[in-house]
Amino acid sequence: MKKHLSSETSCDPLVTALYSDCFAHPLPEGHRFPMAKYSLLAEQLKREAILEDRAWHLPEPATELDALRVHERDYIQRLLEGRLSTAEIRQSGFPFDSTLVTRELTIAGASIQAARLALDTRACSLNVAGGTHHAGSSRPEGFCLLNDMAIAAAKALDENWVQSVLIIDLDVHQGNGTAEIFQGNPKVFTFSMHGAHNFPLRKAQSDLDIALPDGTRDSEYLQALESALEQIFSTQSPELAFYQSGVDVLATDALGRLSLSREGCARRDRMVFERLKQLDIPVAVSMGGGYSPKLSDVLEAHMNTFREAVRVWT
Repeated sequence: MKKHLSSETSCDPLVTALYSDCFAHPLPEGHRFPMAKYSLLAEQLKREAILEDRAWHLPEPATELDALRVHERDYIQRLLEGRLSTAEIRQSGFPFDSTLVTRELTIAGASIQAARLALDTRACSLNVAGGTHHAGSSRPEGFCLLNDMAIAAAKALDENWVQSVLIIDLDVHQGNGTAEIFQGNPKVFTFSMHGAHNFPLRKAQSDLDIALPDGTRDSEYLQALESALEQIFSTQSPELAFYQSGVDVLATDALGRLSLSREGCARRDRMVFERLKQLDIPVAVSMGGGYSPKLSDVLEAHMNTFREAVRVWT
């Protein structure tokens, strides 16, 4: 196994970030996915100097081999060759073109690099995009064509960076693709806490699923999360975590159906980060969803995820 750098002796930033301009893929006017949030988030993070300049990294695309670790060969070949069916394109939620594939591979590559950076610093690395947790082994779904966290987790395991992985998925929508991909894999523990009555209609089975009722507020949410983390870490000792930090849990979200405040969402991130740091578990973070009508609500909540990471690790 590759030796990790110690955070005590390394001069590298403990909190790092990955961004590419291709994350903000052009979409038709009026499309409901807020694609502009990625470039705006990166710009605002740099404007406020949340991270120092040398903490930023330009991701390289994942390879076909990387994708094949978790996705079926037929699906990957058709995706790369632009031969998805009309039904699959509709399921993906995006108009299809070759640059979209480049974007998806680059997002997955960013999560791979985030995992490597987190392990090397024993801290936290954040992908400005990612969290494409609906993509299953053989299908796209819900704005997800490749499952970035699954690809990165599988690479980390296959190349012996680590022997065990925890995926913490706190997007308001269940991480059904991730659950399906790692079903029965003893090296990956999947945890999803999501809205009970939200997309997808048919849930997959994670190692731990917590389905919350509509209207769940800060106190109930944070109590459920604290209890879940206690349960997980009473039996699991992962060497690496992936955190899907979707901000569609906000009360302002058009698709979420939960009722968290912006401060409650930030406290959620802080709780996860503090627990992982306490246990010395490096974490690669993906942004996940956010569909509040006012883009400023989405951006500020994502900004808070970065702020909490810096607060905990520096």
